Amino acid sequence: MDRLQAMQTLVRVVELGSFSAAARELGSTQSAVSKQVAALEKQLGAQLLSRSTRALKLTQAGERYVEQARRLVTEVAEAESELRAGEHQLQGLLRVAASVAFGRLKLMPLVRSFLATHPGVKLDLRLDDGFIDLIEQGIDVSVRIGEQPDSSLVARRIGTTQRGIMARRGYFERLGLEPPREPADLARHDCIVYSELRTGPIWTFEAGPGADVPPGSLASVRVDGRLRTNSGEAVRAAVLSGMGLANGPTWLFEAELASGDVQIAMPHWLGRDLPIQLVSPPQRRQSGKVKAFGDHLAAGLA
Repeated sequence: MDRLQAMQTLVRVVELGSFSAAARELGSTQSAVSKQVAALEKQLGAQLLSRSTRALKLTQAGERYVEQARRLVTEVAEAESELRAGEHQLQGLLRVAASVAFGRLKLMPLVRSFLATHPGVKLDLRLDDGFIDLIEQGIDVSVRIGEQPDSSLVARRIGTTQRGIMARRGYFERLGLEPPREPADLARHDCIVYSELRTGPIWTFEAGPGADVPPGSLASVRVDGRLRTNSGEAVRAAVLSGMGLANGPTWLFEAELASGDVQIAMPHWLGRDLPIQLVSPPQRRQSGKVKAFGDHLAAGLA
């Protein structure tokens, strides 16, 4: 039995939650994967997985072993990649996650240039506006916007998202409305709420030059509207179709702001900046591919 291969198989079974899911990813059969794990348990003289018809669960011994196995598998993969590629070339698969809109509008051009720079790298890009468990999905690095609440992950700040109240050109004139001048005015407008932000319908703003209060002053308002969505693409489409106002990132409407099709409706008050961060499981933080990808994104977003 190839001990390292068996460890790799065990790690993916645990991360994916089933023998069948691991078999599909590894291009094997459920029976072969199960036998490989069973052979590893026999060689170790310990049960690593508690099997039932409903779920797989690590035993106490299995929890300790998988933690070490995951670290070893990662280190071996990195060592082999560097040895095969030489000093200056990266090799192998990099799994990246990001939100749909950011991935389409900002990440894809940088992915294209990163792959052109590193021809030995393959990239698996997962775009999803919902929560992604990096360890369970086997993700090497995720691009996340906002503060990182999970202290078990390693975060690296690579940029900043600026936000403001976005409105379609002619929106106020068409509805006969007065544009908002300060945050409290938003309570009288139809606002599009992006539900993936932890603050939900509570929007916080910072006063800039021209506001009626000292620059840097903060104000929060609870907004309401007929559309709430967990999709950045849906927020963008709703603003462009004149359905309401959004506290949106400038990068989401970059082209429309440049053309004048979208305007920042409350220019003296801007939404609080959010960090753009690269987040990785601890065992991936020293990966050459993760570091190179992070450097490439930081330079591109700058």
